[in-house]
Amino acid sequence: MRRLRNVKIVATLGPASETYETIRALHEAGADVFRLNMSHGTQAEIAEKHRIIRQVEEDLNSPIAILADLQGPKLRVGVFANGKEMLEQGAEFRLDLNPAEGDQNRVCLPHPEIFEALRPDATVLVNDGKIRLKVKECGADFALCTVIASGEISNRKGVNVPDVELPLAALSEKDRGDLEFACNLGVDWLALSFVQRAADVLEARDLAGNRAAILSKIEKPSAVEKFDEILYASDGIMVARGDLGVELPVQNVPPIQKRLVRKCRAAAKPVIVATQMLESMIESPMPTRAEVSDVATAIYEGADAVMLSAESAAGSYPIEAVQTMNKVAEEVEQDPTYRQIIEASRDAKRNSVADGIVAAAREIAETTDIKAIACFTQSGTTGLLVSRERSRVPIIAMTPLTNTARRLALSWGCNCVVTDGVSRFKHAVVNAASAATEGGFATTQDQIVVTAGVPFNVAGTTNILRVAPCDARLIYSTDPE
Repeated sequence: MRRLRNVKIVATLGPASETYETIRALHEAGADVFRLNMSHGTQAEIAEKHRIIRQVEEDLNSPIAILADLQGPKLRVGVFANGKEMLEQGAEFRLDLNPAEGDQNRVCLPHPEIFEALRPDATVLVNDGKIRLKVKECGADFALCTVIASGEISNRKGVNVPDVELPLAALSEKDRGDLEFACNLGVDWLALSFVQRAADVLEARDLAGNRAAILSKIEKPSAVEKFDEILYASDGIMVARGDLGVELPVQNVPPIQKRLVRKCRAAAKPVIVATQMLESMIESPMPTRAEVSDVATAIYEGADAVMLSAESAAGSYPIEAVQTMNKVAEEVEQDPTYRQIIEASRDAKRNSVADGIVAAAREIAETTDIKAIACFTQSGTTGLLVSRERSRVPIIAMTPLTNTARRLALSWGCNCVVTDGVSRFKHAVVNAASAATEGGFATTQDQIVVTAGVPFNVAGTTNILRVAPCDARLIYSTDPE
């Protein structure tokens, strides 16, 4: 299914979007990637959604990426005798390991690793940052805090500790089970929650092997500080602005988002901007103007994808939310200012033959009457490099591997086509010409740029470029080989 925009749309599935009819309608409306949130639903329910997505993919002959989002370690307080308490500003409040029910003065925090890492003056946030505590004294089993921002605290509310790096693995026991389950299902991407260091990514990669690509969610200050090493270890990045905006001052998030997107682009690794993009559409058929501007900003920055969470998973208007995001993307990408920003922020470090080939392909396509760039890719690396160039003409990513096509469905501009394997470059050109004409990218009177690696079916060998006609008869008459 050809899109009229390059940025991709990720839609989260949930109670509002779990039937075949709805999932198909979401894909037809513009969703390129479906997110399965492992924090919600049973494994049987997740497996059924996965089955439906693959059925839609088969019925529409359109590669679809599936992203399984692991829950990560969840830190929560215990329970209260009265169910909830009001904490007043300036009061003292104690967190400890005592499992007894809490009251206005204390509550259990059943995470000894937090107490190991805390220090005086550290900040503890409860209930998405609505309650802010400052550590006054702490030990191996307690933290005596002063209430800085008052509010209501209730059973099992979430806890964030932004000032310290916690000695926690990014994968809980639940995550390990979910990771194995998701890989066996055949998901294309695994999203890791609350990544703090590159070692968290490497642990997941060891468990996943080559069965899924690893996408790191940046939602903690420590991940921002160590972003370069996390990016190097990851296949992709999600700027998860929800928890990031809890653990950091909200005004810090926009410049961080911009920096991380640019670094991902330079590294040729896909980046998703996520959380609260069209939040009002959970209950309203129309977004706010601020939300539309937020989506547009991510697109102007050159993000590979923008994501819907509750809007498509639990909202009243999931299809309308995807349609809105699709319309915003189409409008932004037609703006001349968009091209100026994208090209001014191109910052690729080209160190290989493949880098040079894809850069030349873009230059040729943009300075002559070329209708598309067709790249043959085995592992997906060439597709990522072509995507990084943010070309003015469409990109046709051709691969004999269905898994590669699905993973590239997350990458900017990639129109993914599963093609027969080829052993000669002439056959690759013929296949590319057919894909361009059948997909509506070109006519038989047009030309395209074709890139490939010889020998074929070897990852990382992109070394050839040709400007080719889309008429197969011309290809054969001008290339006897």
